[in-house]
Amino acid sequence: MATIERSVQTQQIAGIEAQINASRADLRLAQNELDRALQLVDRGFISKADVDRKTATRDSARARVGVTEAQLREMRARTARLDIRAPVGGYVLERKVEPGQIVGQGTGVLFRVANGGELELQAQLSENDLAAVSLGVAASVTPVGTDRQFTGKIWQIAPMINAQTRQGIARIALPFDRALKPGGFASVQIKAGAMAAPVLPESAVQNDKDGSFVYIVGKDNKVVRRGVKTGDVTASGLIITDGLDGTERVVLYAGGFLNPGETINPKLLKKQ
Repeated sequence: MATIERSVQTQQIAGIEAQINASRADLRLAQNELDRALQLVDRGFISKADVDRKTATRDSARARVGVTEAQLREMRARTARLDIRAPVGGYVLERKVEPGQIVGQGTGVLFRVANGGELELQAQLSENDLAAVSLGVAASVTPVGTDRQFTGKIWQIAPMINAQTRQGIARIALPFDRALKPGGFASVQIKAGAMAAPVLPESAVQNDKDGSFVYIVGKDNKVVRRGVKTGDVTASGLIITDGLDGTERVVLYAGGFLNPGETINPKLLKKQ
């Protein structure tokens, strides 16, 4: 993806290679002198102490060769890292470097690549919705500004809920398509299951210190208070998760002006 200029490193490698050649020459000379000394020691022409010194000289030369060879391998490894290669094939999302730019430690991310071109959508879901989804569930994604739909799957669900928004994030993996633009917005439909529950306009639900409640039209058209539990707000109204079975006659409007036991003249509304 990029190559960093390496003229200095090239000269350093050449210098280390020259040091290795010199060290190997010293090693050959020390080995030859030791071999000759070993041939003369039995004849008494050279002392055992001289042989020990020549052996130490040979070992020292061998060690210097090993040190310089290790330095050469280290320098070559460092130089090889000057070539910036993508660890995987994919779609380049960001390039934060230009030809001639000076980079170094702490420069930061130079390239950002999507593995295989796969993108991710972070869907913000309410607590209830987040609890209803699971890994592998299919999701239909429609980017803003287009009517095209793309199919993805949930691959990760956030373990935490945002304390301010009371929402969590479901990460949806999407296959590569040029119509999908990183950083854009989209709407998501996740088919995580179905449920049957009454839905009322928000005007029908009252709240006080004892919680949420609605007024039911009972016998002789007298209103009766009924405690309920509410769920999510939908385009059709407020979901009632507990307290109603859907067969009751509920006061939809003006409930705030009523008291339990009052008689009313209800007007039935047709279902849409």
